[in-house]
Amino acid sequence: MIVRISGEDQYTLADEEAAHLNELEAVVIKAVEANRDEDYQTSFKALLDYVRAHGTAVPDDELEGSDVILPPPDISLAEAAADFTGEGLIPD
Repeated sequence: MIVRISGEDQYTLADEEAAHLNELEAVVIKAVEANRDEDYQTSFKALLDYVRAHGTAVPDDELEGSDVILPPPDISLAEAAADFTGEGLIPD
């Protein structure tokens, strides 16, 4: 799967990583729905850090379609409320 972090890079992750990404995203969604900024910041950072640590950056000269597009690291809780709802951004 190809995951893009807006404003950064694209990362290739094994399809088996989707379940763990969904777990991390579920924590982000709960924090957003509860309007808990500190929990949101911590959980969203953990999600992005996981993608960076477990993914392989796609070279800039390769064009790949993204399976998942995550918001940029500096997105606020209010802005994230539009993205992290319901089933989230990461497909099962």
